[in-house]
Amino acid sequence: MLPAMEGVEALRALGVSTVYEAGGREGLVDVPLTRLVPDSRAAGPARTVRCGQDDNLMVHAVMAEAQPGEVLVLTMPEPRPVALVGDILGLQARVRGVAAVLVDAACRDADELRELGLPIWCRYVRSTGAAKATPGVLNEPVMVGGVWINPGDIVVLDGDGAVVVRPDRLDEVVAASRARATREEQLRDRLLRGELTYDVHGLRRVVEGG
Repeated sequence: MLPAMEGVEALRALGVSTVYEAGGREGLVDVPLTRLVPDSRAAGPARTVRCGQDDNLMVHAVMAEAQPGEVLVLTMPEPRPVALVGDILGLQARVRGVAAVLVDAACRDADELRELGLPIWCRYVRSTGAAKATPGVLNEPVMVGGVWINPGDIVVLDGDGAVVVRPDRLDEVVAASRARATREEQLRDRLLRGELTYDVHGLRRVVEGG
């Protein structure tokens, strides 16, 4: 068994597309996401938040529970371009040691959040403010981009978006992802020597027959 944090760090380093493919093409968050901090990547166990519609009261509430290394997953019943996070909440998440924030709504204060350096992925960037009046729920399953995310699921984020891995599959997916990364490195060496994927993968036969 891999130590949990070693496995999580391995997924972060391997990246979303490798983890998605090696994990059986499961768990992809299939929605366009804006990565606010260039070149950032992250992975960690999810702490989930379902806000009231157009309301970020529960984002303030989750800061009292957030633990170092977690990925905050912020949602509301219908994703809309309303800002659940700005620089004030981002600062609190940073101080709490949060690994990243995934927002199925909007962020604002984008320049300040980039300067803060907290890895954040969001569906929209908008200045539209949220109310702070409607209680929601913490630490219950939420859906983002067609994927159910449970508290404790491993969320991996980079320039390709986000993918979710169940904790009971962590060792399996890490092993498969490492094997895939090794195969791709070997393939790159062959391509640098002038070979073509058209031949290496047997695609020429598919197109030309024989």
